[in-house]
Amino acid sequence: MKAVVQRVRKASLMVDDKLISTIGEGLVCYLGVGRNDTDQDLSWLMRKVTGLRIFPDSEGKMNLSLLDCGYEILVVSQFTLFGNVRKGFRPSFIEAEEPELAREMYDRFCAELEILRPGKIAKGVFAADMLIEQTNYGPVTILLDSRQT
Repeated sequence: MKAVVQRVRKASLMVDDKLISTIGEGLVCYLGVGRNDTDQDLSWLMRKVTGLRIFPDSEGKMNLSLLDCGYEILVVSQFTLFGNVRKGFRPSFIEAEEPELAREMYDRFCAELEILRPGKIAKGVFAADMLIEQTNYGPVTILLDSRQT
């Protein structure tokens, strides 16, 4: 599994001109599921996303996590994280998981987050064209890949 995690002051997500999700301060997590990702990949990524110490402490140092601060998280499915452009310029997505299996992993990731952060989880719409507005804070952007542990 791969994720791009960005620290934000706020974010919102729309589908077909309808507001679907909105969060205040916290994280936007773009989540990609790769072929043959396992429960171990999901657990590793969950631990990393929730434990990232990228929020400032009282001294202004990045030392606090999403869980420490009680912030929100918006999770957006993003198969394009597995876009491969090693050859040519048109991305190949053969490393991305099949849609139904990817949806299952995405839903499980969100459900496990909901257990840790009840009422603080917002989601996108799987496989939809989404418009996402976010106010990055820092900016801080972290790339995570469960296969590069």
